[in-house]
Amino acid sequence: MTEIATDLQGGADALDRADPLRHFRSRFLDPGPQLVAYLDGNSLGRPLADTGARLWSFVAGAWGDRLIRSWDESWMEAPFALGDRLGEVCLGAAAGQSVIADSTSVLIYKLLRAALAARPGRDEIVMSRADFPTDRYLAEGVCAETGARLVWIEPAHDGGVTPELLSGVLSERTAVVLLSHIAYRSGFLADAAALTALTHEAGAAVIWDLCHSAGSVPIALDEWGVDYAVGCTYKYLNAGPGSPAFAYVRADLQEGLQQPLSGWMGAANPFDMTAPYAPAAGMRRMLTGTPPVLAMQPLAAMIELIAEAGMAAIREKSVLLTERAIALSDTLLAPYDVRLASPRESQHRGSHVTIDHPSMREVTAHVWEHGVIPDFRPPDGIRLGLSPLSTSFAELDAGVAAIRDALAIHAQRG
Repeated sequence: MTEIATDLQGGADALDRADPLRHFRSRFLDPGPQLVAYLDGNSLGRPLADTGARLWSFVAGAWGDRLIRSWDESWMEAPFALGDRLGEVCLGAAAGQSVIADSTSVLIYKLLRAALAARPGRDEIVMSRADFPTDRYLAEGVCAETGARLVWIEPAHDGGVTPELLSGVLSERTAVVLLSHIAYRSGFLADAAALTALTHEAGAAVIWDLCHSAGSVPIALDEWGVDYAVGCTYKYLNAGPGSPAFAYVRADLQEGLQQPLSGWMGAANPFDMTAPYAPAAGMRRMLTGTPPVLAMQPLAAMIELIAEAGMAAIREKSVLLTERAIALSDTLLAPYDVRLASPRESQHRGSHVTIDHPSMREVTAHVWEHGVIPDFRPPDGIRLGLSPLSTSFAELDAGVAAIRDALAIHAQRG
C-alpha cells in the first residue's frame, strides 16, 4: 500500500509524540505485525495485556481456592460495587444507582417495561429511526406486548436527535423516550441534558443508551437528571465479547421500580427461598439471574485504567483523532467522491466517524485482508471507531491510506 502525504505523516508522528496518553497503548495486548490499524474499537475494544493473567488469578483464587465461599465474601455485592465504581469514573453517578448485569438487550427490555408501567395513562414510546436495531426491535416487542404505540423521530443521515426534533413528537401521551447518546452510525453526540429536560417537561421518562459513549465521552447522569440508562461494556470499556452490560436507575425512582423479569437474585431475601416474590430494595431488584462474576473481571481492570487516564483527557484525544480522520478524508478520500456521514463539529460528535461511498462494503473486505480493521455499516458506510487509549494517530493515518488505496483499486475496475 502506498504511503500517505508527507505532511500528513509528519503530523501524525508529531501528534503521537505529544500525546499525553501515548503510554497507555502499551497496556493493551499487542496482536503483532499482522495488524496494521485497528479502527473498530467502538464495536469491540482491544483486551488489556494482563487480562489473561487477571482471569487466571481469579480462577485460581476466588473461584478455585475459595469456591462457593466467595459468594458470601464478595460475589453477591460485586455487581453493585463495580457498578458504583463505573458510575463514579464514567457515568457521573453517585453510589447506589448503577449495577452490572445481563446484556444490553435484556436491560433495555427491563427498563423500558418498568418505565412504561410507571406512567399509567400514557401509551407512547418515542425513539429514533436511526437507533441501533436492538433498541428498535425491543421497543417494537414491548409495544406488541403492552398495546403501546411507537412514535418515530427522523434524524438527518449525518446527524441525530436534536431538541427541535424531539419537541415535535412529544405529547401528553408520551410515556418513555428511548434515545442513544451517540448515534451508532453517524456518531452524532446528543445533548443529553437538554433532551432529558424536554422529556421531563412533557411528563415522560427518559432512557439513555450509552453503548457508544461510556468510556469515550464525559457523562453526567446525576447532573442531567436522567431517569434510566443502559450500556454495554465491550466497546470503549474493553471488557470483552459478551461482557455484561450496566444499568442506571436514579435513586428516587428505585423504590417503585417494577422490572418485568423477577428472579431469585432480585428478591428481597433470596436465601430464605420464600414465596411469593418480593423485590429487594435498591438496585438489587434489577437483578434476575446469577451475576456474571467471571466476566466482570476485565471490566474492573479497564475502569481503573480509565480512572488513571481521566475522562477529560480521553475526550480531548478523541476529538483530535476524529478531527484528523475527517481531515484525512477531506484530503485523501475526497477525489473518490466520498461523503462524510458524521457531524463536522466536534461538540456534536462522539469517538467514531462514518464515511459513505457505494463501494465501502467491498473496500472494508479489501482492507481487512491487509490488516486494517474498520467496520461496514449499511447501506454504504465505513466506520472508523477511534478508541483514545489504544489508537495512535499513525495507526489512523495508515488505516485511511489503506481505504484510499482500496477506493483507487475499485475505481480502476470501474
